[in-house]
Amino acid sequence: MTARKTPRRPGARPFREPAPAERQRFRRTLLRWYDRNGRDLPWRRTDDPYHILVSEIMLQQTQVDRVLPKYHEWLGKFPSFHALAGANENAAVETWYPLGYNIRPRRLHAIAREAVARFGGELPSDEETLRSFKGIGPYTAGALMSFAFRKRAPILDTNVARVLFRVVVGRGDPKSHRMRKHLWKVSGLMVPHKRAFDFNQAIMDFGALVCSARKPKCEACPMAAGCEAFPFHPGNEVAGPIARARRRGIGT
Repeated sequence: MTARKTPRRPGARPFREPAPAERQRFRRTLLRWYDRNGRDLPWRRTDDPYHILVSEIMLQQTQVDRVLPKYHEWLGKFPSFHALAGANENAAVETWYPLGYNIRPRRLHAIAREAVARFGGELPSDEETLRSFKGIGPYTAGALMSFAFRKRAPILDTNVARVLFRVVVGRGDPKSHRMRKHLWKVSGLMVPHKRAFDFNQAIMDFGALVCSARKPKCEACPMAAGCEAFPFHPGNEVAGPIARARRRGIGT
């Protein structure tokens, strides 16, 4: 992908940003793929902030197929912030089983109580106030703004970061703080003014179904012609010193 470089810091290799024409091509290609291949998921058929928050917290470190039955069960038992806030925390943890990472239902319960106490059982729609809730970080705030409030907001979960890193950057440590900061910026540049909801859902699906972590489907990928990582090699996605050693043939 043709790109322009960000201002260079002394001693730091500049990262790449997609130029406007490449952003447009990426959006068109991704949305065309999504229109044909996007998954039909229940939280995509609602704009209820509570339902979307439940799905986002459940999907943290848990696969979609495990979340689906629990999502329906949870909403059947706790259909609103008011219902969850009025329940015992232990009941929330028990209902969460067997998804694991039990800090998640506790945080969700705390968010519900705060939403009821501060906002009458609603969630605010602005990033600053959303992030004032303990348990709502930058990704969850972006997801809520995009999926519940239909705003043009960037997101960066594991799948999104992987897609953007490979297509736009191609080499380096995708988990470094500096890279994550850059990928947040790229995500913000990529989100279109129209169909922002679909775009963000699409890039998550694309990362899950095509640009997967270990065995990406590069030969069938519609992004291949403009992808900086094509053809994929796992050695390109490691921390700096290790990557440099491997490129020099040390330890291989």
